[in-house]
Amino acid sequence: MEIWEVLFWAVLSVALIITEIATVQLVAVWFAAGGIAAFISSLFTVPFWAQLIIFIIVSLLLLLATRPIVHRLVSDRKKVATNADSMIGRECVVKERIDNREDVGRVLADGLLWTARTADGGTMEVGESCVVDSIVGVKLIVRRMPEKK
Repeated sequence: MEIWEVLFWAVLSVALIITEIATVQLVAVWFAAGGIAAFISSLFTVPFWAQLIIFIIVSLLLLLATRPIVHRLVSDRKKVATNADSMIGRECVVKERIDNREDVGRVLADGLLWTARTADGGTMEVGESCVVDSIVGVKLIVRRMPEKK
């Protein structure tokens, strides 16, 4: 057992754990585990080249075994709906002329006045009916109501 080998794997493992704690992307956890396995092997009479192979094999096996599962769990997170999201598809009435170029316009939707912009970049006049297409920041993006037949 060489003391520098033990220290090398201990420092590397701690650095990788700190890196993992500092990030939220799960980038170093597998390598930290590999470092711990190599650290344990350095406590015995395992040569350094074998410790390095243990580090690589354990890291890669853990990465290959768990990364797809973790990726699926993380990517399955759904966007958290807010009360504002419920405005999409709602009908509203223009209360202040909407002009995207002049950065003006308001609509009345569900009894509240909202800043609004048109989806097509055009203008809308007071009294026109419209539908909420999306929300950008705190502005409703609206389009004209389709003609009823």
